[in-house]
Amino acid sequence: MATVRTGLRCAAILGLAALVAGCGSVPRTTYTADQASAATVPGVADARVFADASVETIAQLAANPEKRKSRFTYLALSGGGGDGAYGAGVLNGWTASGTRPEFTLVSGVSTGALIAPFAFLGPGYNSYLTEFYTSGVAETLVAEPSITSVLFGSGLFGDGRLRDLIGRYLTNDLMDAIAAEHAKGRRLLVVTTNLNSQRAVIWNMGAIASSNAPNRLELFRDVLAASASIPAVFPPQLIDVSAGPTQFQEMHVDGSVVTPVFTLPQSLLLRDGKLRTHGKGDIFVVINGRLEPDFEVTQNNTLAIVGRSFTTASRARSRAALAATYALARANNIGFNLTYVDETGPKAPAAQGFNTAYMRALYKDGFEKARTSHLWEHTVPAAPITKAQIAQTVNP
Repeated sequence: MATVRTGLRCAAILGLAALVAGCGSVPRTTYTADQASAATVPGVADARVFADASVETIAQLAANPEKRKSRFTYLALSGGGGDGAYGAGVLNGWTASGTRPEFTLVSGVSTGALIAPFAFLGPGYNSYLTEFYTSGVAETLVAEPSITSVLFGSGLFGDGRLRDLIGRYLTNDLMDAIAAEHAKGRRLLVVTTNLNSQRAVIWNMGAIASSNAPNRLELFRDVLAASASIPAVFPPQLIDVSAGPTQFQEMHVDGSVVTPVFTLPQSLLLRDGKLRTHGKGDIFVVINGRLEPDFEVTQNNTLAIVGRSFTTASRARSRAALAATYALARANNIGFNLTYVDETGPKAPAAQGFNTAYMRALYKDGFEKARTSHLWEHTVPAAPITKAQIAQTVNP
């Protein structure tokens, strides 16, 4: 009965949200597709590019001014909502192992975007990740965690709470620290989805932190919030831009709408050829959640079907991106390293949301794997049959 009540309550809230959205929409300044393509962020000319831009355009965004000859290391953090606790545990356990490198490049999508600044700045900021994902603060900020869990596990909070939470940690001192690392040639990237253009956007967060724009702190916060804002369930972020004399607002939502994890630009993954890299390299991909298909008898109701469909699509897109990344890495002798919540990890409760006990279990799982160096796989799993499934087949 409790399950039925929860489902009805979720459906009612979603219906109400749709009704309010339809009746209470605020008119927006109209603009053309050409203006959208030419739009820039005032005060931060190199703030972002579209993720499907040319290799050359994106290379300028991620350019390393020092052109260091040392081995480059790239950390890509996926979406996953409360499952971001796994990535937080991985980073902190990796530190405990004594083998965590300084990352040349860090990218984050959705919950990965919230982890990314602290991963970028290094072990001195580990306590921020522990607090965010294990203290219970996340659970207290979500009024209806079952909605975010069942429907869109890739995103996080809504109605201003995420922005308020980010504001607790985002200070001018943090911006200055990111700007200092940016000046050394390191890069911090965050992905959002521009709904107007239906394209993913890569934000150069170091450029924003390094700018003299009076709103750099607010813009940085808005981009992080946008990357984790679930469309239709949570409010989008409206970001001020301009194209020539025309000023307007772009609507940005969860980066996972387009890509659950950002490893390499689409234009690079789709073309043949060698990468131009200075020295050897490694790419480390942290999937905050499960990657392999898992069996579950899906209930025959709209909420369950939508949730299961979304999860299936997200995992399929993640696997496709990882397969392309692995192939490119192998062709260019780049080390490929992947970790995700496997079948030995904690099982999510039915109404997962931001369940503190579950997040703490995930954090511990990631921490222990990293601390004991039992973390990385070097290929993309081909959806193998699990041991439990084999046993069930042998002994039905």
